[in-house]
Amino acid sequence: MKQRPILFNADMVRAVLDGRKTQTRRIIREQPEVIPKEDEHGKPGFWIPFNAGKTMVRNDDMHIACPFGLKGDRLWVRETFRVHSRATDVATLVYKASEQQSWTQQTHRVPIEKCNKPAVVDTWTPSIHMPRWASRITLEITGVRVERLRDLSEEDAKSEGVIPPAGGVLPGWEHRINFRDLWMSIYGADNWEANPWVWVVEFKRVGATNERRA
Repeated sequence: MKQRPILFNADMVRAVLDGRKTQTRRIIREQPEVIPKEDEHGKPGFWIPFNAGKTMVRNDDMHIACPFGLKGDRLWVRETFRVHSRATDVATLVYKASEQQSWTQQTHRVPIEKCNKPAVVDTWTPSIHMPRWASRITLEITGVRVERLRDLSEEDAKSEGVIPPAGGVLPGWEHRINFRDLWMSIYGADNWEANPWVWVVEFKRVGATNERRA
């Protein structure tokens, strides 16, 4: 079992905590003519044909596995946070995504020996700089596949954690329409129209007892 970091914005962190988000889609970095296929060991991914990659020159096809891991691996979530206080034995962390929740829900304590950051009152540490010890959410990968972005079903869009609009949407597009809008707000309308190949990572949240293990 391997552990890797993964970034989520505040809305998606809340969706994970609420149990609404159990999938994430990430653009495959290289977009050659890909052939989704498992390798000889059953690992999901895709094959880059001879000389198809931008920086690769090979004499045979190359299998590219998912950089986020395989079924059974774990992901620790990076989110915006700050160290609220430091005591003799523990440090109390506060998370931006939970600002509007109760104090108990927005804080997390870690052993003081793990916390190498000073306490700050109003300065947030961006999610990209969150260290492993500060992460409060650990996910276990339950499935990985490769597909075109716009091939997602309505159930898939719901599993992405988006909330449907109040009304006026065609049946079967209640969640997909908001997922489309969310995607375009991050990557642009041109990317949605390009319909890129994406990694689809399915996951479940593991309990708090396991979350603090390094």
